[in-house]
Amino acid sequence: MKNPVIFDTDPGIDDAFSIHHALYHPEINLIGLTTVFGNVPVEIAAKNARILVEMAGQDIPVFKGAAGPLVAKHKGFPDFIHGADGFGDINLPDPQGAVEKTFAPQFIIDAVRKQPGEVTIIAVGPLTNLAMALRMDPGIAPLVKQVIIMGGTAKEYGNMSAVAEANIFNDPHAADIVFRADWPMVMAGLDVTHQVMLLRKDAEALAKTTPRIGGFLLNAADLYFRFYQGIFGIDGCYFHDPCATAYYVNPQLFGTVEASVRVSCEGPAFGQTIIKPAGHPSPSTEWDGCRLHKICMQVDEKRVKEEVLGTIAKYAD
Repeated sequence: MKNPVIFDTDPGIDDAFSIHHALYHPEINLIGLTTVFGNVPVEIAAKNARILVEMAGQDIPVFKGAAGPLVAKHKGFPDFIHGADGFGDINLPDPQGAVEKTFAPQFIIDAVRKQPGEVTIIAVGPLTNLAMALRMDPGIAPLVKQVIIMGGTAKEYGNMSAVAEANIFNDPHAADIVFRADWPMVMAGLDVTHQVMLLRKDAEALAKTTPRIGGFLLNAADLYFRFYQGIFGIDGCYFHDPCATAYYVNPQLFGTVEASVRVSCEGPAFGQTIIKPAGHPSPSTEWDGCRLHKICMQVDEKRVKEEVLGTIAKYAD
């Protein structure tokens, strides 16, 4: 029997690839999508999640969550990367179905309490919903099977500052709560996502194989590709969020180290994930109670792309 998965997301172009991977993968039992502010406002994130679920012909509930950070001032939305609609400004029709009335953090609590020890949470946006669930019910942490996030960085440079990755930067206070919780985590951050490049030709090949889903993903990614072309001079983009779902179905594609993680919430290191490797001494009490997590450092780029794009090509349309 497949274990249940909650997908926490802010769709988002790379989110759309990752969500379709999860929707179609035969080993992923997706029981709900929880949405959060990030790439777009939470209302648009929830609408986009409904669009993706209906596009895949599935009936998976969508729950709207946090509209902004716990403490920090919101820094705005990256519409120059993902578009105002989150899908590259291709302006899809509204979904047919409605978003659930239950608040996303409450759904997380209810699902974990219903199936203790079984639920995996895959989170590819700011970690505000997870932090709020922990605040509402701290006892859920040891009942979660694992938490896999796309976020943070150990050694790689940041994409919001010299040291901060976007999802953590958007709500560092929430991220610090999540990293300090008593649940096993996997951090698939920029150390690996900057090693996986989705080329335009990869998306074009998927569109030829699956014209409906692949065609949508190609059209949505066009703005993303143009942003990367202008900034980096490459006809492609980093394949951030799909690394999280790829890890879930095949962790052997990644090399990891064990470390505890704290998050800087002020100053020039705002949003930095601070990594303390296993066995490293800590004279301060700030690390007390911080459990070890798995930090992804190596990745098989070719097989990650084959896993994600191959699943969509095989099961979509």
